[in-house]
Amino acid sequence: MNRQVLIVPDLHGRPDLLRAVLDRYPDAHLVCLGDAIDRGTRSMTTVDMLMELRAAGRATLLMGNHERMAQEGIKWYRRYQGTHDLGDYRRAMEGYQWWMRAGGDTVRSELGGLTLEKFPPALEAYLQDLKPVVYITADNVVHDEPPTTPSLLVAHASPPVHHPDHSTPNSAALWLRPFEGPFPMPPGVTYSVHGHTPVQSPARVGNHLYIDLGAHETGRLAVAEATPYGLPQITVLCGRGEPGKARKYPQFGEPIPVQVVELPGTATR
Repeated sequence: MNRQVLIVPDLHGRPDLLRAVLDRYPDAHLVCLGDAIDRGTRSMTTVDMLMELRAAGRATLLMGNHERMAQEGIKWYRRYQGTHDLGDYRRAMEGYQWWMRAGGDTVRSELGGLTLEKFPPALEAYLQDLKPVVYITADNVVHDEPPTTPSLLVAHASPPVHHPDHSTPNSAALWLRPFEGPFPMPPGVTYSVHGHTPVQSPARVGNHLYIDLGAHETGRLAVAEATPYGLPQITVLCGRGEPGKARKYPQFGEPIPVQVVELPGTATR
């Protein structure tokens, strides 16, 4: 397969940056690391674009911790509609409030209101079929399970590992931070790529790469070209935002060389 595969980290309601990726790489297949929603002002537009790309076979969509939180309330509410058990309704409301406190309030504001009773169908459809982890081989095929040939592991926060604070390895892969690693990986995996933890510039810790640059506020989106051999080529697209806000993000690990591209209409920084 000759298609180019690009790994795109946390968009957090920035469809303009997603559009910039598509304009620059019109034929690429995107593997999106999750956290496409919350924080930014246009989560639903971002969701609509991602769903269209997936339907066209142009994107593989992973779950982030923000999608996991958004999923909790509506999951229990749908169960309550079948059981009429008030315990299920209580769990639904607790899940909804968990999401609202963590960033879901921005989606509610964007829509002019959001309840479990009138949950957006497009958002619910998006949340229903997100992958926890994928593996990309040198032929640019995306696999759901570890392949027999060398591969690159892609998951939101970390490789899936057993951890005492999480019920399953796939749950841990949504939440763990770099300082809790380095993490073991399946045989044949040469590198892993993650978002979740915003960094000042793409960084490597052991064989784990972290590429979330806080795009929703900095306007800087890193995209990594998938390869299981050597460090991937990383391009940072610089759009509208406040790049100085990156100073609050941690610095750790070994910096990864990047190519910086100023998007049209963006002042040179």
